Amino acid sequence: MVQAPLGALRTFEAVARHGSFSRAANELCVTQSAVSHQMRGLEAWFGVPLFERHGNRMALMPHSAELGAALGRSFGDIEASCRRARRAGGPVTLTVAVIPSVAICWLIPRLGAFRALAPGFEVRIVYAIHGQPIDFNDVDLAVVFADAPPDLAGMAVTPFLPGLTAPVCAPHLGGPRTAAEMLAAGLLHDTDASGWRDWFDATGEPEVAVAAGPVFEDFNLLRAAALAGQGVALCALAIIADDLREERLVQLSDRLIRAEYGYYIVTQRTAEEPSGAVGRFRAWLLSTAPTP
Repeated sequence: MVQAPLGALRTFEAVARHGSFSRAANELCVTQSAVSHQMRGLEAWFGVPLFERHGNRMALMPHSAELGAALGRSFGDIEASCRRARRAGGPVTLTVAVIPSVAICWLIPRLGAFRALAPGFEVRIVYAIHGQPIDFNDVDLAVVFADAPPDLAGMAVTPFLPGLTAPVCAPHLGGPRTAAEMLAAGLLHDTDASGWRDWFDATGEPEVAVAAGPVFEDFNLLRAAALAGQGVALCALAIIADDLREERLVQLSDRLIRAEYGYYIVTQRTAEEPSGAVGRFRAWLLSTAPTP
C-alpha cells in the first residue's frame, strides 16, 4: 500500500480543527489554493470525498470529522515525543503558561524557591491570555482562571487558588468601609463596572449607583492603580495575598463575591509521572497555595 501522505494529512488536520481552508492556510503559512490542492489530492488518495461542498462553503463529512480528531491526537503525541527527544541529554526545560496576574503576583516572586529545589530545571514563562486557547504542543503546564473547572479533552485539571474577591485599597486612603466612603474614594474597574455591581448587590445595596471611574483591561494595571492609592479595587484575595500580608493593600470588607471562580492548573493527562519535570513543578506549585 502506498504510504499515507503525511504532509497532506497535517494540512487536513488544520482544516478540520479550524473548519476553514483560509484559517488553516494562515496557520501553516501557505496559500489557500495550496490547501485546496492538497485536499483534492488527499481525497484522491482515499478514494472518497472528505467534504460536503455547497458553493464556496464546505463541511466535514462524519468520517472525515472522526479522521480529523484522530489526527489531532496523533500529531499531539508526536509533538510531545519530539519535545522529550529534544530534551534528552540536555537540561530539562519546562514551558509554563500563566495568566498575567498569576505570573506577576504569585509565580515570579516564588520562582526562586523552585529553582533552588530543582537546579537542573530550566523554566520558560509565557503568558496565557484569558479566553484564548493554549497550544499544549508548546506548553507543558498552564494556570488559568475560570468560573468552573475547564472541561478539556485529554487534559488533567487541578484546583489551585480560590477566586474569592473583595474590595481593597492602599492604607493611606483611610480604609473606606461604607458604600458612600468607597464612592468618595473612587472605584477602580476591572474591564467594566459589572464587578462592582455584583459586589453592591451582594451587600444588599442594589440601589447604589456604581460610579464611573478608571477602567483597566488587565488585572496588573488595576492592582498598580490600587497600590498607588488611586481608589478602591475589587481583587481576588489569593492573588494579592502578599500585598495584604505586607500591608501594601488593606481588605475593606468580609463580603466576598466570585466564590464560583478559581485558578486551575492544567496539564496533559499523558504528561510525565510525578517524579518527572511536569509532575515536580505541579507539586511544587500546589505546595505554594494556602491550606484551605
